[in-house]
Amino acid sequence: MTSQIAQWHAEHGNFSLLLSILEEQVARFRDGESPDYNLMLEIVSYLREFGDCFHHPREDAAFNILVARDPQMRLPINRLLQEHRVIAVAGEELVARLNQVISDAYVLRATVEAAAALYLAYYRHHIATEERLVLPRSRLLLNAQDWDAVARAAPSCPDPLFGNSPTGTYLRLAKLIGERTTAQVQQESTAAP
Repeated sequence: MTSQIAQWHAEHGNFSLLLSILEEQVARFRDGESPDYNLMLEIVSYLREFGDCFHHPREDAAFNILVARDPQMRLPINRLLQEHRVIAVAGEELVARLNQVISDAYVLRATVEAAAALYLAYYRHHIATEERLVLPRSRLLLNAQDWDAVARAAPSCPDPLFGNSPTGTYLRLAKLIGERTTAQVQQESTAAP
């Protein structure tokens, strides 16, 4: 039970890291620079592949159980379920825009920036709400049988980016994350008294 909550929380941390990298690329628009569109596409593709196909279906199952145990959670859970759909659609839109840019189609920068901003805003709000509201209630109200049902809601698969061996699709992103992690650890060790 607590291991699944820990996994849910860890996945949110991974998604937040990717959203930060995506946000850095979007910031390049504002600075008049060119973002790395392929990197942006890789991030959104991972979030759609893993988040939309494995993480969100498990959350949906947990949400349904949570509402049955605590009917007062119905309204916030309905919002979160709606956000899963909005995030999926916003992700499709952003992927479409990025693919257009990568294939040298004419796309206004503002169109790509707006699609990315919408995706980022919904995803960040979604994660924050789950962390603040849903995880604590789930920890209290869901039992081991409930968590088994949640695990069965989506097929088990290794995480293609944050798992033990990232797939070829995400090797570049895995390398970037590894470099960032190493740099952060080095900064923290030199800043420590």
